[in-house]
Amino acid sequence: MIRKIGILTSGGDAPGMNAAIRSVTRVAMASGIEVAGIKDGYKGLVNGEFIDFERSSVSDILARGGTILGTARLPEFKEESVQLEACKKLEEAHIDALVVIGGDGSYKGAKALTDKGINCIGLPGTIDNDISGTDMTIGFDTALNTVVECVDRLRDTSSSHHRCSVIEVMGNRCGDLAVYSGISCGAEIVVTSETGYDEEAIMEKLRYLDSQGKNHAIVIISEKITDVSNLAKKISDHTGFSGRATVLGHIQRGGSPSPNDRVLASRMGEKAVDLLVSGVGGHCVAIVHGDIISLPINDALMMPKTQKRHLYRLFDRLV
Repeated sequence: MIRKIGILTSGGDAPGMNAAIRSVTRVAMASGIEVAGIKDGYKGLVNGEFIDFERSSVSDILARGGTILGTARLPEFKEESVQLEACKKLEEAHIDALVVIGGDGSYKGAKALTDKGINCIGLPGTIDNDISGTDMTIGFDTALNTVVECVDRLRDTSSSHHRCSVIEVMGNRCGDLAVYSGISCGAEIVVTSETGYDEEAIMEKLRYLDSQGKNHAIVIISEKITDVSNLAKKISDHTGFSGRATVLGHIQRGGSPSPNDRVLASRMGEKAVDLLVSGVGGHCVAIVHGDIISLPINDALMMPKTQKRHLYRLFDRLV
C-alpha cells in the first residue's frame, strides 16, 4: 500500500515540470496519499532534502516555467553505494514510491531504485524531445513556440538587410526542434544530425536563392553541428547574403509552459500516480498517438529514437 509518494526533477529543467509536480501532488492527495517534494534532484534525495507538501504547496505553479523543486546533476548516482544511501533516506522519510521527472539519465536512476525495492515512475521532461517511446516530451511544445517566436522576429530584420540568419537551436542528439521550427517558420535550410552537415550544399542553395531574387534566408541548425559564427562569415564571403549568427541557447528552456505542455504534464502526472497505486514500478509514462501509456524503462532506453523522416520529406517539398 502506498502511503507517501516523493517527487523529484532531474537533469535540465523544462517548462511544464511544475504542472507535472502539481498533477502528481493533487491526484495523490485526492487518493489519500501524502506527497513529499525532493529538492535538487538525486543530489537532494541523497542529502535527504525533503519538503512535505500540502495541497496549497502546488498552488499557482501551473503557469511557472522551470521547476519549483530545483534540479542538479549527480553523476555519482550510478554508484550502488550512493543508490543505497538514497534508499535509506527514502525509508527514513517513510516515502514508499517515487516519481522522477527528467530525461534518459533520470530514467536510469529511477530504474536502479526500483531494482532496490522503491517503485519509481519516470516522466519525460526535456525540451529536446529526445526520449524514445513517447511522441512528445514535457517542455518540447513550449520550447518550439519560443524558437518560432524568435525566428519570426529575426526574419523581419533579415528581409530588411538582404541577410541570411543562421539560428542555432538546442537538440544535438535529436533534430526535432530544428525541423519542427523550420516547417513552422518557412526556413530555407534545416541542418541536424539526421540531415548531416554539407557546407558546400548550403552555399549552393543560398547562391541559388540569391540568384532568384530572394531578399532573405533562414538557416536553422541544431547545436554542436558546427560553429554558427564561422558559418555565417562564410555565407557573407561566398554568397550574396550578409550572414548573421544567432544562438538561442537557454532562452529556449524558459518561459511559461504552453497550454499543450500543461495538459500533457497533468495527464502524465495522473498516470504516474495510478501506476504506483497499482503496484507498478520501473516504468515510464509516454504519449503515443494521443493516448497516455506506460512502458518499462529498460524498453524505452533500448528503443531507438524514431526519426521524423516524414517531416524532413515535407520540409524538402515545401522549400
